[in-house]
Amino acid sequence: MSKTWFVTGTDTGVGKTAVCCALLEAAAAAGLATAAVKPVAAGCDDRGRNEDALQLMACMSAQLDYEQVNPVALKAAIAPHIAAREEGRRLSVSRLAGLCRGVMSTASDFVLIEGAGGWRVPVGSRETLADLARELQVGVILVVGMRLGCINHALLTAEAIQRDGLQLAGWVANQSDSRMANHQENLDTLRNLLPAPLLGDVPRLSPFDPVEASSYLDIKGLQIE
Repeated sequence: MSKTWFVTGTDTGVGKTAVCCALLEAAAAAGLATAAVKPVAAGCDDRGRNEDALQLMACMSAQLDYEQVNPVALKAAIAPHIAAREEGRRLSVSRLAGLCRGVMSTASDFVLIEGAGGWRVPVGSRETLADLARELQVGVILVVGMRLGCINHALLTAEAIQRDGLQLAGWVANQSDSRMANHQENLDTLRNLLPAPLLGDVPRLSPFDPVEASSYLDIKGLQIE
């Protein structure tokens, strides 16, 4: 079976999809067959397509149908469990895990499962996306949005991941907004305190180019081989 990681963030809007795309490009440059799945996406166009899922499809080598990459596409760009309730749909971790395993079983060497928002985003009244990562028993990659407050958010998220019995396999510093004050000092603090290797420090790119972003990453820390 392919090597798989669950990608989460310190918050929403920290650039998880951008980092996923860069990771896919880095893996492809290393000669790996790649695939990705965004099991739940909230915020879709009139065709029921989510922009994040489409970006993942553009950067991975596997030829999968949209419904395989984004099996649960919700219309409103709000919390997934609320969007699902408004559409009369019920989300469950067991079903989402089965859908993810379908992509994990493809002939791919490197698979990413992109979450929604942060680690504890609910998918129902009792379950969160953290439960999905636990169900699949995969390593976790944390995207840290480099902005004021990121140290606290990153450390709390790392603690939650470890408390849930999962490995924080690596983390990526991502500058989705203008460069934060004392960027290097914050980066050094996180590097010293987070219990996982730094995979890269991705600057703000305008326009964003996943191939260029991949040049700031080193995926050897994921111990793929």
